[in-house]
Amino acid sequence: MKLVPELTYTAQLSPPQVSGPGPYGLRQILAVTGGKVEGERLNGTAGEGGGDWMLVGDDGFARLDVRGQFSTDDGAVIYLNYLGLFELNDAALSAITTGTSSTEYGDNYFVTTPRLECGDPRYAWVNQSVFVGQGRVRPGPTVEFRVFRVEP
Repeated sequence: MKLVPELTYTAQLSPPQVSGPGPYGLRQILAVTGGKVEGERLNGTAGEGGGDWMLVGDDGFARLDVRGQFSTDDGAVIYLNYLGLFELNDAALSAITTGTSSTEYGDNYFVTTPRLECGDPRYAWVNQSVFVGQGRVRPGPTVEFRVFRVEP
């Protein structure tokens, strides 16, 4: 297998709405308030209505459940969803609680499995591709992912 860099996805997030604690941990819902996608084949802007239904466990990890969409610069709409794990170590907690600091790729375990879906024939290739992403926290709070397409 080979990982091919495909795009960078950046999302600005609202303050979390906290639900819980519940039976599986602390549920936090963070709305996407803006963002962008940049890559050689894909460029666009995050649409409204997306968010992360994050579940924070007692083990120091957050389970991500993200859904959203973005509009490409040439008029297509691409649905995006991913599951992932976000390690809440000291660097990550500092970045997300202050909103002014950041982490770098690899500072903590922050890995996702994005799935893209599009009905526009120009982007049919996203429907037949497997992606993996690595995240980091930027000031804002903003999350940024570099997303790779898996090739055989």
